Amino acid sequence: MQNLPEELDEKLLWDALKGFGVTPTRVSYAPVGFGDHHWEVVDETGGRWFATVSDLEHKEYCGHGAAAALEGLRRAMETARTLRERDGLGFVVAPVPAADGRSVVALDARYALTLFPHVPGRAREFGQRLSTAERDQVLDLLAELHGRTPPETTPPTTLEPAGLGDVREALDHLEAPWTGGPFAEPARELLAAHAATLRARCAEFDAMAAEVRGRGAPLVVTHGEPHPGNLILGADGYRLVDWDTVGLALPERDLSLHSGDPADLARYTRLTGRTPDATALALYRLRWSLLDVAEFVAWFRGPHDRSEDTETAWKGFTETLDHLAEGAPGAP
Repeated sequence: MQNLPEELDEKLLWDALKGFGVTPTRVSYAPVGFGDHHWEVVDETGGRWFATVSDLEHKEYCGHGAAAALEGLRRAMETARTLRERDGLGFVVAPVPAADGRSVVALDARYALTLFPHVPGRAREFGQRLSTAERDQVLDLLAELHGRTPPETTPPTTLEPAGLGDVREALDHLEAPWTGGPFAEPARELLAAHAATLRARCAEFDAMAAEVRGRGAPLVVTHGEPHPGNLILGADGYRLVDWDTVGLALPERDLSLHSGDPADLARYTRLTGRTPDATALALYRLRWSLLDVAEFVAWFRGPHDRSEDTETAWKGFTETLDHLAEGAPGAP
């Protein structure tokens, strides 16, 4: 995120870092990514860390409401730790535990801190296209991940994106004005202009979800968002960051972010013996866009100001609706 979190006293962050055994000498805000807030930390020994602060009021995929989101985030981070420590998956960038053994520490009723070791390497960017060789390297990681026994803490996932029910409700009540902030009414008008498209794509999603559920394919532990923006290329290959979306799902949840064509995923088939399902790939690619719509609708219906982050969200909202109108897949 480009903007600092609302109403968060940074002193809480400094104090909480000591609970991880880190005495900070420099804490610098890092305006990267979209969703969580990040700081680069240097401790008294010169050690480097990466601190992530999550807004629990806007983390619906971890749980509805701040308390449930905190519990869901803790389960996700413990899953990442188990995959790295128990299963030896070195590409998993897992959090370090605090003194009480927890991977996530609440800063207040709204925000929570997770601390990671600094990972040297070259960060990729969301939407960046990978070469075939690079994609195959990522498929190697995903095949290894999907083959592991899911840790007991692995959160379940649902096919219907969190918040999609609220989108359906909003579509049925577009006559009432939205008053949350400067983008509220423009967002309502934009949603109204795309209402027919959204209803059609939701119906398409429901039909594909019923078909995929009917096949009863086994679930695996998935990262959830293994796109280039969550990849860091180091001397020993790629590492995957941002494990807050980890969950039990069909492998196509991860694979769909690299292609919607099973033929492009032949390396994964050779490694696992499983041919990705074309309908499941299409389902998860559409799910990606519908999840974005749900998050943007919640953002613009709720209280908000004009900022770099809301400007970025508005751009994402318009582009996502345009892609859905064009019938384009949602995954990057």
